[in-house]
Amino acid sequence: MNTINSLGRHFKESLKSLARNTWMTFASISAVTVTLILVGTFIVIMMNLNNFADNLENDVEVRVHIDLTADKAAQDTLRQEIERIPEIESVVFSSKDKELENLIKSLGDEGEPFQLFQQENPLNDVFIVKAKDPHDTKKIAEEIETFKNTAKVKYGQGEVEKLFKVVGVSRNIGLGLIIGLVFTAMFLISNTIKITIFARRREIEIMKLVGATNGFIRWPFFLEGLLLGIFGSVIPILVVIFSYNLIYTWALPYLQDGFFELLPYNPFVFQVSALLLFIGALIGVWGSLMSVRKFLKV
Repeated sequence: MNTINSLGRHFKESLKSLARNTWMTFASISAVTVTLILVGTFIVIMMNLNNFADNLENDVEVRVHIDLTADKAAQDTLRQEIERIPEIESVVFSSKDKELENLIKSLGDEGEPFQLFQQENPLNDVFIVKAKDPHDTKKIAEEIETFKNTAKVKYGQGEVEKLFKVVGVSRNIGLGLIIGLVFTAMFLISNTIKITIFARRREIEIMKLVGATNGFIRWPFFLEGLLLGIFGSVIPILVVIFSYNLIYTWALPYLQDGFFELLPYNPFVFQVSALLLFIGALIGVWGSLMSVRKFLKV
């Protein structure tokens, strides 16, 4: 009961302090708000780019062209050999007639001349192989090349490696920017709260002299930082919710059949909102505790 009463007292003290130091409160909340808007924007962009990159990576496949002389038994043997590779997720057979049909469709009007080959199809039957981990594609392709009745193996050699490299670099840059922004916000709010605490250093000294413990002194500042972080995250959360809704609604008709797709509005925006609320609270608490620590040494 005493703990609950003490917590209630600390909470009231923190609210009074925020109301009493209006300009400092406004400055702290503004620092969190501006930074979290930037962080939220980067998170939305990076998570959508990561989704796009994941889709690109998952589209990477190995196309195994089967030797024209291979009969049904030989094809089945080759398939079994491929399926025994531990890194393989799936193996799908595509007949040469299907391959020709896909070729004609992909070329549009220019594909009409290829219809002449429907009677005597020169293409190979194909096994379309997917890896559990797209990064194992090159290794799988090289192993399949050694199998009997494999005429040719195609997986976008060279381009696939470049794709993985670009995706990896972009992810690292995005993560670095987000971490940098979060630490910038922590620094800003720490300095802002430090000014507030400096103005109250006499109060802290008196509390220490009359026997107040460090924990008792810290609690109001802990709650102040928590509230500052939470209040500072409100506007960024609203910005993310409403702006992403507008963008998603506007872009959806254009992206339905396109190469790039946005993450679904629900639950994505609520996940980002929860993350921003957590980051805001963390920034506020960390800033308060770091700032008050030096003034507890009386």
